[in-house]
Amino acid sequence: MSKHRFVNIDSLSLDDFNEEAELIPLLTPEDEEAMNKEALPEALPILPLRNTVLFPGVVIPITAGRDKSIKLINAANKGSKVIGVVAQKDEAVEDPTAKDIHPQGTVARILRVLKMPDGNITVIIQGKKRFQIREVVQEDPYLQASIQDVTETRPKPGDSEFLAIIESIKELALDIIKDSPNIPSEASFAIRNIESSSFLINFVCSNLNVPVADKQKLLEIDDLKERALATLKYLNEELMRLNLRNDIQNKVQSDLNQQQREYFLQQQIKTIQEELGGSSLEEEISAMREKAKTKKWDKKVAEHFDKELAKMQRMNPQVAEYSIQRNYLDLFLELPWNEFSKDKFDLKRAQRILDRDHYGLDDVKKRIIEYLAVLKLRNDMKSPILCLHGPPGVGKTSLGKSVAEALGREYVRISLGGLRDEAEIRGHRKTYIGAMPGRIIQNIKKAGTSNPVFVLDEIDKLASGHQGDPSSALLEVLDPEQNSAFYDNFLEMGFDLSKVMFIATANSLGPIQPALRDRMEIINVSGYTIEEKVEIAKKHLLPKQLSEHGLDPQHLKIGKPQLEQIVEGYTRESGVRGLEKQIAKMVRYAAMNIAMEQDYKVKVDKQTVLDVLGIPKLERDKYENNKVAGVVTGLAWTRVGGDILFIESTLSKGKGTMSITGNLGKVMKESATIALEYIKSNAADLGIADDIFDKYNVHIHVPEGATPKDGPSAGITMLTSLVSLFTQRRVKQSLAMTGEITLRGKVLPVGGIKEKILAAKRARIKEIILCEDNKRDVEEINPQYLKGVTFHYVKEMGEVIDAALLKQKVAKAKKL
Repeated sequence: MSKHRFVNIDSLSLDDFNEEAELIPLLTPEDEEAMNKEALPEALPILPLRNTVLFPGVVIPITAGRDKSIKLINAANKGSKVIGVVAQKDEAVEDPTAKDIHPQGTVARILRVLKMPDGNITVIIQGKKRFQIREVVQEDPYLQASIQDVTETRPKPGDSEFLAIIESIKELALDIIKDSPNIPSEASFAIRNIESSSFLINFVCSNLNVPVADKQKLLEIDDLKERALATLKYLNEELMRLNLRNDIQNKVQSDLNQQQREYFLQQQIKTIQEELGGSSLEEEISAMREKAKTKKWDKKVAEHFDKELAKMQRMNPQVAEYSIQRNYLDLFLELPWNEFSKDKFDLKRAQRILDRDHYGLDDVKKRIIEYLAVLKLRNDMKSPILCLHGPPGVGKTSLGKSVAEALGREYVRISLGGLRDEAEIRGHRKTYIGAMPGRIIQNIKKAGTSNPVFVLDEIDKLASGHQGDPSSALLEVLDPEQNSAFYDNFLEMGFDLSKVMFIATANSLGPIQPALRDRMEIINVSGYTIEEKVEIAKKHLLPKQLSEHGLDPQHLKIGKPQLEQIVEGYTRESGVRGLEKQIAKMVRYAAMNIAMEQDYKVKVDKQTVLDVLGIPKLERDKYENNKVAGVVTGLAWTRVGGDILFIESTLSKGKGTMSITGNLGKVMKESATIALEYIKSNAADLGIADDIFDKYNVHIHVPEGATPKDGPSAGITMLTSLVSLFTQRRVKQSLAMTGEITLRGKVLPVGGIKEKILAAKRARIKEIILCEDNKRDVEEINPQYLKGVTFHYVKEMGEVIDAALLKQKVAKAKKL
């Protein structure tokens, strides 16, 4: 065996083989049999080992640094070279005595002694047989003890169970060598070439990665088969630990590789951006911090921004959340936190701007001037929330621009028509891909100040869907007590809207949620009179159209008579949109002739209007004559302003039934029934024979059957029509009326008075019958709208009949 080369195995675990290790020498069965036959001496020098256990047949290197150990090795090397090797119970003990060592160990033979440069000695030893210490007989200069042999029980030759255990040990050992990255593949050759079963067990036990105490237990097992089973158990545990560690390392390695790959890509992107003149991520974050120092936000907002910026700094720019976080911080920096434009408190200048851009609208102008006056006296006043209510085309939306110019503020506008998603107002939570703030915050950012004039156009056209009710979301926006901390889902912070001047517009107050309507100051913007439309056309619409068509004022001149002709013959509206379209036609007529170098009339006359616009199309709202009994003019309110309508009634022989036509609603039909029943119950007072109601059928019709009509305001008109029909008395010339009736003959007030009066003036009506309670509505109207109209205020239907019907009969009166 002296001719064999020995291996220096520094660690005794199969996991920690040196890459250049060779498992030599291997104990043959013959060598093992010879060792077992060797007789043990009565006493041996005892070498305590700190961190290992020596098994029979196994070769291991030992580094000795303690004085006693060096003396023992030197003495034994000069003598028989045989020593006893035992494991210490506690490796921390520097000078072990009899009580500090295990009683069972292994007889070893010194194969080689190497002196190291640091003074220590490395000795290579091979285990031979196990022994038991009977008594320690000497402690100086080193331990020496009397020993006795330990008998080992071996299985019978050909024991199939034992052989199966040995095969399992060999297979597991080979699997561990294969899976462990620290064990060289050459170690598997040693395992395969070991022929002795007992040596294989001892060799594997010696190299198990288990504590010294467990190895000592394996050494003390006398039955070789039991020791093999215990070894197999430890190998299974070690293989499982190795597999688990390999799985973890593979996963960690994969994550590290991905992170390294992303890091290198980021560095490449950074380099490319710098080469192209762009800014790197660090520069962008630094620029954000510098911009944040210029913002006028409070401490709470600043802390929140710093926290979110730090979060973005930790993010990978390749992930989807990074772009959302970037947009979020950009929004923070672009919002005008506590930045206000300076209001202009020149009230006369503001009045001039409002008068310049809009004709009429006195109530709105008055309210704006009042607000400016109060703001001039008290700078911290909350802005009013106005709602301009009126028909289309009267200038509600464009008024917002004039108000902004008069106040010296920025102007923003959003259209709420058809909006059905609450997130359009409050924004989306930024956890969603594509999230963005609501329109309120977006337009505040666009304005660049925290106190713009903000127009909420068509607030009555808001819809509700499965995404929520946007009108409910507006409750916070339009509440002066709440909007100082308006919460947007994307912003996740309260934003002060209390200095924003909100101006909402609506055609009808009906669809607006009551709670929302309660938060706004309603200002009624009624339609224009013919005189006002002529002035608007002359001062605003004609110059605007000339400019848009590239013409100068000297290219086309339209006088007031011609403008009035256009208003009356070609438009039928409360606003001026239709009028503007007709004026645009006149301007295009001039532009075409100029472009074609043809002669045309620069100063437009009545015939020119007819040639360009054609025959007047809207004569049907003109008053009709009073030559026929049962035809009475009524007044109606529509979404586009006031209008006149005619109630027609006729008699035919029959059994006293009543027919109603004209696409009328339920309320209007009920008014006709009430009127007829009132006449029947008061026939004697009205001079009507009782038998007429049984001999004749009554038919009531309201022309323009394609247009739906409803409401109670035609009650007195229907009653007057029926009384005229039954008595054949003429209706007073140029008379119109509106009012609700009861079965007792009372006349009740109705709404839309101003619009109805304007419609009456357009139709050349001279007298109007109204309920006494509507007198206060008339008194609120500008007196210039009432010129040329006489009002009759009534309480009872008898007063209506007296004021509306003449004593004389109609021509060709029927004899009933």
